[in-house]
Amino acid sequence: MLSHLFSSELSLRLVQALLTLTFTLVVLFWAQKKRINLFQEGLQALLRGLAQVVAIGSVLLLVFRGSIWGSILLLFFMILVASRVTARRIRRVEGSFAIAFLGIALGGGLVTFLMTWMGVIDSHPTSLVPVGSMIIANAMNTCSLALERLLSEVETQRSLIEAGLSLGVPAPKVIAPYLERALTASLIPRIDSLRSLGIVWIPGLMAGMILAGTSPVSSALYQFVVIAMIFSVSILSAFISARFLSVRLFSPAHQLLLLPPEKKPFSE
Repeated sequence: MLSHLFSSELSLRLVQALLTLTFTLVVLFWAQKKRINLFQEGLQALLRGLAQVVAIGSVLLLVFRGSIWGSILLLFFMILVASRVTARRIRRVEGSFAIAFLGIALGGGLVTFLMTWMGVIDSHPTSLVPVGSMIIANAMNTCSLALERLLSEVETQRSLIEAGLSLGVPAPKVIAPYLERALTASLIPRIDSLRSLGIVWIPGLMAGMILAGTSPVSSALYQFVVIAMIFSVSILSAFISARFLSVRLFSPAHQLLLLPPEKKPFSE
């Protein structure tokens, strides 16, 4: 219906964005009435997301016309921002940004470099930046889940952990079961995505390639490549960041460090 009312594509997209924003605000307001306190944080996230995606669209115009170094700098900037977002989940832990950065940069950066070097990812900015951003975003999400779950496990089972340490069990062995639970839980969304690929959902990359004229089978194969890369990155990033966090939680004398009381969550 809207496509018949607006001849300009930019006007059409703007109206679509405003209508979607309005509908989402109605949902947030309803949730607030049900005592799900997300309205303020959700509104800020929506407005920030809209501003950021418009800004990055303008930046991509320049990046796509430049060299590969522009793409690398943009991806590195994305890693920094992603690390900051993830670090907020464990802000009570000293060195939270470094923990998040190492997980996202080592996991996401390693896979992106290797896949580009082997030719799986095209080094042209129009391919490297979108695929690289998907890899970084999923590394961020998985790291956030793993770190938050591990910290929650440690806080909940603090007495058991300290009992084990008092009996002379080394910290790595005491934390191992909780580390395993955190990693397993953080990877559930990625595993479910793989299991439901092509049946429950058709990813946007595949749909876009088909609309651009690529054959459905070729599009499906490349979409599998991307999802498989994301799965690998998620495993590596979650493992690296969670391991660094588990080390930070103990002193050199294998004592569980006292964490400060959790503050009220705040938005980015």
